[in-house]
Amino acid sequence: MYNITRGLLHAGHEVKVLCLSTKKHPLKVGSVPQEFRDATRIEGVFVDTSLNIVDAFTDLVTADNYNISRFFSPDMDIRLIQLLSQESFDVIHLESLFMTPYIPTLRRYSKARIVLRSHNLEHMVQERIAKGERNLLKKPYRKFLARQLRTYEKKVLSQLDGVVAITRADAGQMAAHHGSTPITTVPFSLDLEDYVTPQADGPLVFFHLGSMDWLPNEEGVRWLLRAVWPRVLKVHPTAKLHLAGNGMPKDMIRARLPGTKVVGRVADANRYIAERHVMVVPLFSAGGMRVKIIEGMAMGKCVVSTTVGAEGIAYTAGRDILLADTAAEFAEQMVRLLEEPGTAARIGNNARFLVAERHSTAKAINDLVAFYTSIIAA
Repeated sequence: MYNITRGLLHAGHEVKVLCLSTKKHPLKVGSVPQEFRDATRIEGVFVDTSLNIVDAFTDLVTADNYNISRFFSPDMDIRLIQLLSQESFDVIHLESLFMTPYIPTLRRYSKARIVLRSHNLEHMVQERIAKGERNLLKKPYRKFLARQLRTYEKKVLSQLDGVVAITRADAGQMAAHHGSTPITTVPFSLDLEDYVTPQADGPLVFFHLGSMDWLPNEEGVRWLLRAVWPRVLKVHPTAKLHLAGNGMPKDMIRARLPGTKVVGRVADANRYIAERHVMVVPLFSAGGMRVKIIEGMAMGKCVVSTTVGAEGIAYTAGRDILLADTAAEFAEQMVRLLEEPGTAARIGNNARFLVAERHSTAKAINDLVAFYTSIIAA
């Protein structure tokens, strides 16, 4: 979101940023670069999106979707009314499906075109989580949530003037749901110069960095530790695996498994990535495109991922990234890199070239503005 906003500003457009500030993701205005702060007049409205059992049960009875409804706030609605009554906009750009509950207010108080930036198909994430759910009590509920989300996503498409999907696969599925809504694909983008870092030295270290309060990450890392890592240690007892991320479960930190170093949130994510060699992404229930993979590639890191984790990236397996979908395959790829460190360096270099070619912010902004222009003219 920051890259898209900064790119629009650099291209000469005026942008106002209004966002939710939550307990999990608080807006700390003082930490926002002054130039960006001044240009966007960024402001946040606090919304408590914490899980609430009573609200979840109420939505279950009323058939509302709790995954979506908990992001609606009367305070945010009031601020939108104030803002739209004072200023006019050409395009209102909604970041993620969770901002769509505000569409009725946006329609009532603005003539701007409304565009959804879809980070992933939320119902697909829930379907994959439900498929892997082992708790027999939770599994039916997760399936119910997935069906609810599918219905909601189909319905909301007809309320939009356009959709900007992050992957072609997502765009194709959305078009099948509601073919009359204009849809384009603009992948995650970045400025490569922001990711110029020295290469890590010393013995090869594997790492995973991601929000561990996001269920797909926790599922994947637990699988990695349980099913994959022991296989690697059996061949290379001195192998190293570092894990970090916000909301790291305490039992993982306390476990002190052989060869592992587990911490919570790190102060500088890019520095953490730069100081290690190979990124592992054991995801089975994600959707959209993994930002951390693109950032790791931009920093010249070799990535070992599941096919699901690498979705949406225009890779060539074995050249830009290594793929593995079973514990045996994942361990085999990790063992291979320990025995062939030159392979990790080669794939990392190829990955950086791929990002430069496919994920530059300048190209993304050109495509995005062209799409805006087309729906304004329609």
